[in-house]
Amino acid sequence: MRLTFYTDYALRMLLYLGTRPNRTVTISEVAEAYGVSKNHLMKVATHLAAGGYVTATRGNGGGMRLAQKPEDIVVGEVVRHTENDFDLVGCFEAGGPGCRIESACLLRTSLRKALEAFFRVLDDYTLADLLVTRPLMAELFHLDEPAEGPASPVLGKRRAW
Repeated sequence: MRLTFYTDYALRMLLYLGTRPNRTVTISEVAEAYGVSKNHLMKVATHLAAGGYVTATRGNGGGMRLAQKPEDIVVGEVVRHTENDFDLVGCFEAGGPGCRIESACLLRTSLRKALEAFFRVLDDYTLADLLVTRPLMAELFHLDEPAEGPASPVLGKRRAW
């Protein structure tokens, strides 16, 4: 399974906003930080705002901020919000092509379990968990102001590393 660039950009945008918790950030700033297209990020920002992950203000002096605390943004939920195709194989598709061995095949069951495991792991992490290295990320973004310290002392909602 491979996540789309759209989801990648959404997660990266949330990470960037998380490194700048006390200020409004423009799409241009995020695009420059990652070296990606502003047009793609505008679509992503609109989608994240519709999902309640960011607040966005248009116009002069506008920009984006996280709409929730980083510890309330669950990575698995963001991925589910931004991806639209979790049909790992054709037989997962509703109305998709039939399969000659469907009644005897265990592949579909094992792939479905693998997908569930994938999301169980992602659901264990919040944006705060991913921002533990916030000072280092701020340095790598060449931000002129120091970022706050770690966002969370423990990685994963249910387990510590």
